[in-house]
Amino acid sequence: MIKRLLVLIAAFAVGASLSRPAPADTEYVVSSPNNAIEVRIAAGTTLTYSIRHKGMELISPSTVSMTLDGGRILGRNAEVRDARRRSADEKLIPVVKQKAAVIPDRYNELTLEFQGDYSVTFRAYDDGAAYRFATSFPGQITVISEQAEFTFTKDHKIYFPEEESFYTHQERLYKYVPLSEITVKKFCSVPALVDVAGGPKVAITEADLEDYAGLYLTGLDGAPTKLVGKFPAYPLKEEPKGDRNVMVTERAGYIAKTSGTRPFPWRVIMIAERDGGLIENSMIYRLAKPSTGDFSWVRPGKVAWDWWNDLNVSGVDFRAGVNTATYKYFIDFAAKYGIEYIILDEGWSERGNLLKVVPAVTMEELLAYAKQKRVGVILWVTWKTLDEQLEPAMNQFSRWGIQGLKVDFMQRDDQWMVNYYYRVAAEAAKRHFLVDFHGAYKPTGLYRTFPNVLTSEGVRGLENSKWSKDITPIHDVQLPFIRMAAGPMDFTPGAMVNGTQRTFQFIYNQPMSQGTRCHQLAMYVVYESPLQMLSDTPTNYLREPEAMAFLSRVPTVWDETRVLDGKVGEYVLVARRNGANWYVGAMTSWTPRELSLDLSFLGAGNYDMLLYQDGINADRNGGDYKMIKRAVAKADKLDLKLAPGGGWAAIISPGSR
Repeated sequence: MIKRLLVLIAAFAVGASLSRPAPADTEYVVSSPNNAIEVRIAAGTTLTYSIRHKGMELISPSTVSMTLDGGRILGRNAEVRDARRRSADEKLIPVVKQKAAVIPDRYNELTLEFQGDYSVTFRAYDDGAAYRFATSFPGQITVISEQAEFTFTKDHKIYFPEEESFYTHQERLYKYVPLSEITVKKFCSVPALVDVAGGPKVAITEADLEDYAGLYLTGLDGAPTKLVGKFPAYPLKEEPKGDRNVMVTERAGYIAKTSGTRPFPWRVIMIAERDGGLIENSMIYRLAKPSTGDFSWVRPGKVAWDWWNDLNVSGVDFRAGVNTATYKYFIDFAAKYGIEYIILDEGWSERGNLLKVVPAVTMEELLAYAKQKRVGVILWVTWKTLDEQLEPAMNQFSRWGIQGLKVDFMQRDDQWMVNYYYRVAAEAAKRHFLVDFHGAYKPTGLYRTFPNVLTSEGVRGLENSKWSKDITPIHDVQLPFIRMAAGPMDFTPGAMVNGTQRTFQFIYNQPMSQGTRCHQLAMYVVYESPLQMLSDTPTNYLREPEAMAFLSRVPTVWDETRVLDGKVGEYVLVARRNGANWYVGAMTSWTPRELSLDLSFLGAGNYDMLLYQDGINADRNGGDYKMIKRAVAKADKLDLKLAPGGGWAAIISPGSR
């Protein structure tokens, strides 16, 4: 009788649960501190959010949810247990300066706690919005899928970095297409930028990606203005190909197995009325997990890089190549101009063995020479070999006294690979190594959590000019507004051989760039990377003392950033301050352009300006430029004339008039 009674009680409970009406929608609003951005949330049968900017609806109600094993769906039939509001108005001091020495962190936040031990937090900033799930379950959970929707109100155009598979360097060109062309058969990496007709630019990406799979965007059949999240499933089987490429041949039916008590990555929507606001936006840094421990030893700087120029040095009495003599030449060049580092890229070790240096390189002698010259050494490694030899290789590198690692060819951002990034960053930090993640996914804030991670690729950079015509000035002036919105990018500028649209050729062993010399110089101001490459051969730089007068002085971190003018894919004009000096960079597409530089951002007093402008024949010879010294003051306005694919760069220092 007791057993039968228990069964009846259980059946009654299940029936009552099944017949219980779905919870009525409860609506909430959280606005940005300046009230320009409004996030509306509705919790009920589904959990949705929408976003307005100055009264204009940008994103209409979009569903968010997370499906766990066992069929449980967080965000479905969502009953709010508590709603907590919080506001912040703080100043963040980056260990390694990015856009600024001080980053204001102002937002209003709403956290909805739901029945069932999970929550969703929504934040509204003056320059965007973000949301994230958090769970409070015992043990581990398995995330089968995540529903992340971004439903736009109209068929706007999108800068779409289309991918072909989840095995990717995330080095895509941007297709400018209507949202309606994005079907379920197409997907892209992020950031992706939506050009809202009659409204602001909207960039979609993610922050604080840890122990989880990376976000991509795809379309949805029957919903032509909707983008939805797509995630690589966990890898079960892999097939190595050589010392660097590992192909996933079988994936699980889930995207992550992870701790049951944790916050999940932020889904980020950046909003910019001015295109330049995308460059100034620091949401990814603000949303990332802060660092712990002492990182005061981290030293940003410039790097003399060997691989792009194929170690083509000349006018020497030794055979150029991967050998001690050539690298000493690079060290001498770096020391002469105060360049902080050199990189030993591919070839210094045997393939597949970081513990075996090739016979032509005497590592101890080379590192002793670099130390004497006060030049740091960074070593290139493939991720796979480093993973296989992590402890002994790291210990060997410590004994040698290197300063950093360039880790390459990961080409994935499934949960396993994301965790690899954290493991390498932590092991490098223990030994005071800097890290440059090449062959990488886009930044998601790891550079805040581990400030020794100075830069990463995830960008179609200058190296592609060795084998393609993809790196055009048009591409160059798209990147600052899209990819760079996520964080520092290792584009590797600095070409001293500069081709026009008519004369450019890709030559693998003796590469050149598209656009003018001043276009390349301006990249050192426009492009953010606390570890910034000088990609050309020291021989070419030594022949260019005027260019080196700029490159030797331009810093890699900034106290202040101001985007003075700019339009995605057309042109950009940026001023950045480091200490008392200002640095200005302007770049244009293949369209020649005249820009006005208003110097009212300067302080009182007189200043000396060292400027570089396109030469009168730069449209015929990309290497034609003119260096001018002049006095300026804050009341001045300068007319800048940029050639096709041109640029303009300047250093402004306190002086006398």
